[in-house]
Amino acid sequence: MRSVVTIIFNPRQRVELAVDVEPGGAGSVAAREWFETAWSRLGCEPLRASGKVLMLDKILGVADALGYLELSKYGDLAQEFATMAAMALEKPLITVDLPGLSVGY
Repeated sequence: MRSVVTIIFNPRQRVELAVDVEPGGAGSVAAREWFETAWSRLGCEPLRASGKVLMLDKILGVADALGYLELSKYGDLAQEFATMAAMALEKPLITVDLPGLSVGY
């Protein structure tokens, strides 16, 4: 499946990454684990007052922690982020809107 992941940092900074992934199965589980590990490694904080952290929160937190400069290089880390987001959500179009605190698909 071809998936396009767009990360909006602000009105002037956005990154669009296209990846090809095989959705479902072990790949989706691995992608969710990747976000869990990255969330912890990067020291991300819960977005909700309750402290509950959903998969979409992890995607937002990891994108924010990695930042525009790192993800706009289109290097291995940017491709890995996009691949993992596409595999975790299994959608062809994903928008990670940091100012709006939302992930749309």
